Amino acid sequence: MKKILFGVLLISMAIGCQKVPLTGRNQLAFVPNSTLLPMSFTNYKEVLDTSTVVNNGSQADMIKRVGGRLRTAMENYMKANNLGDRLNGYQWEFNLIQSPQVNAWCMPGGKVAFYTGILPYCQGEAGVATVMGHEISHAIAEHGNERMSEGLVANGLIQGGQLVLGTLSQTQKSQANALLLQAAGVALPVGYQLGRELPHSRAQESEADHLGLIFMAMAGYDPNEAVAFWTRMAKAGSGQKPPEFLSTHPSDERRINDIQKLMPEAMKYYKR
Repeated sequence: MKKILFGVLLISMAIGCQKVPLTGRNQLAFVPNSTLLPMSFTNYKEVLDTSTVVNNGSQADMIKRVGGRLRTAMENYMKANNLGDRLNGYQWEFNLIQSPQVNAWCMPGGKVAFYTGILPYCQGEAGVATVMGHEISHAIAEHGNERMSEGLVANGLIQGGQLVLGTLSQTQKSQANALLLQAAGVALPVGYQLGRELPHSRAQESEADHLGLIFMAMAGYDPNEAVAFWTRMAKAGSGQKPPEFLSTHPSDERRINDIQKLMPEAMKYYKR
């Protein structure tokens, strides 16, 4: 069985290897957007339909304003580097959800959810830009596709290096959906079960920190505010149970140190 899975993985890598923008890291991403994005949009709508979405007020306006600025910065970067076609099919949305969860996430295709529970730690627009820049960077770097691809291999849900939804059983389709939700950092609904866990990669989280720092600077937000935000989050996570937003991320000390090392690069893009 291990030999079979290894062989499938080699085929998948040959078919779906690409590089992450800015960092140039090679990644596995064989699920086409024609398959991934409809799944993403459906799951996102289901989350919104079962949540209390804040549509009006200064906080909701801020989420949309920050999201719009980051979107513009990222799209300009991708187009300038001949990567604009990787955003084909994206349908950006930035929604604030009333919830005590200290969390935020972005589904593939630019579907962002920001929970009111994390706003006190943001302490303003620059803090929101730190969080949202990080989460949108997961989508830009196609981490959801990468995690889902790896999870599909691990759970035996690919055939010949491809995901063929039409040939999967209902249980397998549910597993594929669960992999997508887990990859995006969304809490899995009751009833979703995975054959094995798909932990968030610390390397991907650090990569999202890197990209997010650059993109927030491009959008006109002081990247130094990222250090202040993560310092506040480190204090919040010093108790017995850290917020969900920190549960799969690098250690606080490592994250802050890495961001500080990236500051000279980020400041080159920062214009007040």
